[in-house]
Order: sequence, then structure tokens, then C-alpha cells
Amino acid sequence: MKWIKQIYDCFHAYKQWILMLTATNVLFIFLAWLAYPETFHVLVGLMVVFTLAVIMLSLGMIIRKQKIIEAVFEDFLLEPNEMNEERLCQVSPKTHRSYIHRMGRVVRLHQLELHAQVTQLTDYENYIEGWVHEIKKPLSLMTLVLDNRSDEMSPLVKQRISHIRDQMLGDVERILFFARLGAAHKDYLFEPLNIVACCKEIIENHQSLLDESDFQIQFIGEEAEIISDRKGLTFIIEQIIANSTKYAAQNQVHPSLTFETIDDNVKGQTILNISDNGPGVSTEDLPFIFDKGFTGGQGTYTREATGMGLFLVKKMAHDLAIELAAKSEIDSGLTISLIFPNVKQ
Repeated sequence: MKWIKQIYDCFHAYKQWILMLTATNVLFIFLAWLAYPETFHVLVGLMVVFTLAVIMLSLGMIIRKQKIIEAVFEDFLLEPNEMNEERLCQVSPKTHRSYIHRMGRVVRLHQLELHAQVTQLTDYENYIEGWVHEIKKPLSLMTLVLDNRSDEMSPLVKQRISHIRDQMLGDVERILFFARLGAAHKDYLFEPLNIVACCKEIIENHQSLLDESDFQIQFIGEEAEIISDRKGLTFIIEQIIANSTKYAAQNQVHPSLTFETIDDNVKGQTILNISDNGPGVSTEDLPFIFDKGFTGGQGTYTREATGMGLFLVKKMAHDLAIELAAKSEIDSGLTISLIFPNVKQ
């Protein structure tokens, strides 16, 4: 089928010349009919055979040359240096050489810009990785002080230091998971998890963040088991909790978090609803809360809003095959639903 397409492409590319050759043959056939009526059939047969032979020979030469040009052009695309550019000029028609030289300059210029951007990105990644390792030192020292010197602190000071430490740990965790999402190989380990026990463990680990804003925690529903990656799921729930704590100060009543588990036997799904009673999200902002960098109308009220937390939640949920849904209204809180598929072990 490939050679048929090549012949068709050649006919289409040189259709003007083929039409001119056909018109010329028709003219000469007419003249032969007028001048040599006795030998007209012989002359016409010879002209047709000669024309077809010329066309087939020309097509073969054109296809062969196109294969040579295609091979050299692929070498030029892989390595657009001046040597491959000159090789492409030699096998191409002279009328195309100026375009080839111009294309070579543009491609090499973009290649230099891309190399500079890759180098800059690599330096940035190395800096971020170094910063993450360096920031662990004061965090470890802070944890050491909290563990060994907590009796020398007032309860309020201890709570504030724990709150700051947990916030910094959350920021470091976001950076590490952002790098993990971009990795070519991801070390996810899918295993059976009790979703309620997992949520309670996360709340216990982030109690200082919740105590700082005086959050009330409530669980609704029964125990449910799902199949997922523990680290990835923990990160998702942590980011949703952190998102709620950022906007807690805007609420006039005591903030609360509700974890509701639902078994959808019809669709064979397990659903975890995480709801807060914060300021909520407007109808026009709700479809975009998982977009990168989107903070919406409520984000203008707090300097902590970066628009990255829920974006990373969406990326991680996609990797873990978790479907996300959000429901909210202004002054009615926000509910984020994690919909887990029914996976057979």
C-alpha cells in the first residue's frame, strides 16, 4: 500500500506536467490522423507505449530521489548541523536550497534556546532539591526541641511552634510530591486500606494545624476498605485538610471538618466526602478549583493561597485512579468527594 500512495502523491505533485504531456499527445495523435491515416493505428500505439514508458521511468526516478531526500531530511531533523544541512541541499532541488538554509538557522537557534532552558531548569531543580535537604535540618532541630524541651514551654508556645513546624513540613511535602509526579517511574504500592482509619491517622499527625484553628472533627458512615497507595492517598487528604485550615479564619463560627464514607453498591464505588463549613466557593469559581495557580475570589482574602494544593490533589488522584468531585456555595462550606473504583484484589 505504501508504494501505491507514493505513486499517487507523485501524480498529484506533478499533475500539471502530466496534463501538459497528455494534451501534447492528443495533439500529435490528431496530426498523425490527418497526415498518415493508413498507419494511424501503429503510430498511436507507439506514442501511447512511449508515453507510458516515459511516465513510469520518471515516476521511478522521482520516488527513488524522494527516498534519498527523506533519509537525509531525517538525519537533518535528528542533528540539524551544517554538515547535514549541506547534504540536504545537495539532494534537494536548487530552488529549495535558500529555504533549507533558512530552516537550518531557525532550527539551530531554537535548539540553542531549548538547551539553555533545559540547563536553567536543571539548575533550578538542583537548587530546590538542595533547599529541601537543607530545610530538613531546622525542622529536625525544631522537632528535637519539642520532644525534649516541651516541659519548659507554655502550652500556647508549644502549640504555635508545632503549628509552624507542621506547616513547613507540609510545604516540603508538596515540593517532594510535585517532583514525584513528574518522575518517569513512580513507586506506587497499591494495597487494601481502611479509609476511616487512614483519615484518623492523618488527623492525629496534623492535630496542631487543626488545634490552631480550633477545628471540630466528625466522622459519618461505617468503615470502608479501598485499594490505593497509602502515601499518595495520605498526601491527597492532607492537602484537602490544609486547604480547609487556610480559609478557616474567614468563618465566624467554629470551623469543622466532616468525613463521610458512602458505599455505592449500585456502581460498586466507595466515596469519601470531606466537608468543611468555611466560606465556600462561588459557582463561577467551582469548576476551576483544581486548576494550577487558581485561587479564585476567596484566594484574595488570604496570602497563603497559592492554587497549588488542589492542583497537586488532582494530579495525584489521576495517578491513583481516584475520581474527584466538588460541591459548594458561598457561605455554605466546601465538600470534596474522593470516588474510589471497585478494584478486585
